Amino acid sequence: MTLHRFATPSIGLTQQAEQALSQWVEPCLSCDLISAGAVRELRSDGTHLHLRLELSFPAEGYRESLSRALKALLLAHTNAASVKIEIDWTVTAAPVTAQAVPGVKHLIAVASGKGGVGKSTTATNIALALAADGARVGMLDADLYGPSQPRLLGLSGMPESRDGKLEPMLGHGLQCMSIGFLVDEEAPVIWRGPMITQALTRLLQETHWQELDYLIVDLPPGTGDIHLTLAQKMPVSAALIVTTPQDLALLDARKGLRMFEKVNVPVLGIIENMSLHVCSQCGHEEHIFGSGGARRMAEQYGSELLGELPLDMRIRIGADDGLPVLVSDPHGSLAQAYLNIARRAAARLSLRSRETQASLPNVIEA
Repeated sequence: MTLHRFATPSIGLTQQAEQALSQWVEPCLSCDLISAGAVRELRSDGTHLHLRLELSFPAEGYRESLSRALKALLLAHTNAASVKIEIDWTVTAAPVTAQAVPGVKHLIAVASGKGGVGKSTTATNIALALAADGARVGMLDADLYGPSQPRLLGLSGMPESRDGKLEPMLGHGLQCMSIGFLVDEEAPVIWRGPMITQALTRLLQETHWQELDYLIVDLPPGTGDIHLTLAQKMPVSAALIVTTPQDLALLDARKGLRMFEKVNVPVLGIIENMSLHVCSQCGHEEHIFGSGGARRMAEQYGSELLGELPLDMRIRIGADDGLPVLVSDPHGSLAQAYLNIARRAAARLSLRSRETQASLPNVIEA
């Protein structure tokens, strides 16, 4: 939306600022800050404006750029001579239920439907991106048949046990639990469905998660017992779908998305992995797995494309070495791509949580 270049002199400075803010779409939230309930204070002192925001998603690394954008906006579209902006953030817990996991505010499931699309690597880097923005983040490796998180986070050994609960392992600041810590790396897990669902429940409920804003759940491919157990018996706040642009991957990704719809778990959006390959020698760009598939899928199901990630050897090397790109090159372009996706996902979740809280009835005890 295009804003009027100059402020209307007939209205006060605060009203001018409100008008400008109401027409400006915040990139992570995809709505204006007033509608999002982020404006905590807006006042004027002569020709000076003071704006205080409280975001409901992690923004430690985003404050400065957001502040610059808002300052430029308000100076351009109001009669203010100066603008002071304060930005705080906090992650509000999901509504408390009987199934709530102690120490966890939000469970976010990451699914793909199809294997081999880079879901686990994407989940790890999204978790690290949220942590880089100041959140306390954990990783539950729910792929019990093929656990990847120990290798991705460079972890090994057995977790400690205390007071009947497992202590999560720490990898690059993430609290992590995986069946891979409890079995030999090369030993196959040959369990039937009931054993798998019981193991998942125990890993989730019997781990001493320590005050997490987000617990990212790395799901296995498919739409089987593990997915249904998590979606139906655990307080999942939302899900993310990872796919490649390839038609075969999109076919299974659609099944994953529809499964979450059927069990009333909101899908925050779709992440397209291996979207584009850029030759390291000549810079030639090539869509090896096709193009635009995830965007078309998002449009078809009323979802959102949260971002596109390239097919890049550095991502693969980081995964194999236990040094994801958010750790090995935290200020590079690849890390920025994951940060943008993570912020959009967390911001969308904050809006959903706000809507849920607003729709809950007020219970007054007699």
